[in-house]
Amino acid sequence: MAGRSTPVRTCVGCRVKAPRDELLRLVLVEVEGARTVVPDPRGRLPGRGASLHPDPGCLELAERRRAFPRAFRLQGPLDATPVRRALEARAAGGQDQQHPHDQQHRHDQQHQHDDHDQHRPPSEAGREA
Repeated sequence: MAGRSTPVRTCVGCRVKAPRDELLRLVLVEVEGARTVVPDPRGRLPGRGASLHPDPGCLELAERRRAFPRAFRLQGPLDATPVRRALEARAAGGQDQQHPHDQQHRHDQQHQHDDHDQHRPPSEAGREA
């Protein structure tokens, strides 16, 4: 549809804005009396949500900054173990876990490398630098 833009959210870890589909939605649930942060990849669980890049580094930043209680407007510590397990399982599944900004950096480096190859003699263009 022309004119529609992708909703943008802010990652509670790195505090960088990104399209909603690049972020993992998190919600707060109560499990056996403890408040726990859980992933909501389909975005269907009820309640206030928070967004996080599906990257362990962003999770560590969010925990270090104590961002989850602020995001969910609650006081006290919140358990993010289910989020950590989900990110570890995703990494073990072989999916690319690099932060989107790292992917852009790699993309930019590839274009610089391609530009450099265009100026080499054909016999050297395929070789690694």
